[in-house]
Amino acid sequence: MQRRHFLGACALLLATGWLAGCASPHYLQLDPRRTAQVPQSGSGQEVTVTAVDGRDSEVIGTRTGSAMSTAVITVNAHELVPRLQAEAERAVREMGFTPTNERAEGRPSLTLTLDHLGYERGESRPVIDEARLEAVLVAEAINGDNTYTGTYTSRRTQSYAVRPDKEANTRMVNELLSDSLDRAFRDPELGRLLAR
Repeated sequence: MQRRHFLGACALLLATGWLAGCASPHYLQLDPRRTAQVPQSGSGQEVTVTAVDGRDSEVIGTRTGSAMSTAVITVNAHELVPRLQAEAERAVREMGFTPTNERAEGRPSLTLTLDHLGYERGESRPVIDEARLEAVLVAEAINGDNTYTGTYTSRRTQSYAVRPDKEANTRMVNELLSDSLDRAFRDPELGRLLAR
């Protein structure tokens, strides 16, 4: 009798642990990198570069696709924004400008805003589920009275039989943001306006 209770308790603990593992939140530590070549337009001019998080929430979605799920996926602004800042500065430097964090009257500026980062459940089919990811970056270049704003959207649909773990989700969101950075800094209009 005691053995049956012991086995029952063990089974309950295992089931609880398994369910907790399924419902555990993911905190993604991202490091997106731009890989695309940037158009050359500067000749050493200083440009104020700023990266900001414009999202309403640091939660980008849930692993189950249910809004009520505790299995949330979070990307913290204080970790991601410095990485976006570094990539924006690197891109501006490769364009031929000198990036700086300090603002000055009359100095051209570039602000890179993470406008949206989303992770949703897509269509479900027998045995196969789907995750839909979307990233939106907005780049605003200002030089004197002139402003240019570009919006760069990347989307990805990932099918899976086994729900992605933290490592897989980190890789997918990194690739998504890296693609958005490539789209933004390939835009020749940004450099043209900053070089005026």
